[in-house]
Amino acid sequence: MDILIFCKALSDPTRIRLIHILDRHELSVNEIVAVMGMGQSRISRHLKILTDAGLLSCRRDGVWAFYGVPSEGSGRNYVTAVREWLRQEPELEADMVRAAEVLEARRKSTSRFFDTIATEWDRLRLEILGTFDLNAALLERAGKPGLAVDLGCGTGELLRGLAARARSVIGVDYSMEMLAEAERRFRAEGIEGDFRLGAIEHLPVANGVADLAVISLALHHLPDPEGGIRDAARILAPGGVLLLADFDRHEKEFLRERFGDRWLGFAEETIRRFLDGAGFELMELETFTLPSSLRLHLYRAVRRV
Repeated sequence: MDILIFCKALSDPTRIRLIHILDRHELSVNEIVAVMGMGQSRISRHLKILTDAGLLSCRRDGVWAFYGVPSEGSGRNYVTAVREWLRQEPELEADMVRAAEVLEARRKSTSRFFDTIATEWDRLRLEILGTFDLNAALLERAGKPGLAVDLGCGTGELLRGLAARARSVIGVDYSMEMLAEAERRFRAEGIEGDFRLGAIEHLPVANGVADLAVISLALHHLPDPEGGIRDAARILAPGGVLLLADFDRHEKEFLRERFGDRWLGFAEETIRRFLDGAGFELMELETFTLPSSLRLHLYRAVRRV
């Protein structure tokens, strides 16, 4: 009986803490060790018990392993059933604070990387994209929105094209140097744009104001990619469009070091699940094979009314 297996697996204070943390965040073993303040061997033993019981799943991403509660199945249903009980335990909240600190450290590490390569970013992108014009592909699908928001706008190249189509544009990035470079280019060309420093998972944009949101090759840099898609839904008006471009799952580990990638792409079914969970209806999906042999998925989704 599943219920006996689940209850037995959760009958330990450390494993209760782990479920409470990993129900909210998918973390690597090293990150879990940092949050829990325990040795890796002890943490690994408890993770194995919970994974064997079906209360956790392990996702491999290159040489890294990430743990979280399964997205479906009886294990997910059990965790959902006990979630409110766990959230009423005040002593578990300290773990949430530490988990937030770990995610913020992820974010700052990415920001520091992009701060150092801001002026070189357009050239570096060509190493991956080659002759494929991703911005043109996105602009073909952008329509003529009222307000367009580029999430992870970088140096503003895509935003320049959006500014020619939309009544107004906002560029959001977590790298101050990237934003400064984008603003410099806009001023030099006399283009109007609103640039805001912030994380894609916590956008500095009001609810329901945007007609178009674009996440172009930014999702794989996020500490919480699913959270990024959820917040994109929040800022879109009902019927608003999300254009999302990112790599298919791959094993090119060197991209972490060379380009600051956090995730080695995303399987199509993973993005479909993220979109559906955030309230989007997928309208179009195209896949392109890049000169670098990476496969790139381009999704067009509409926020449900």
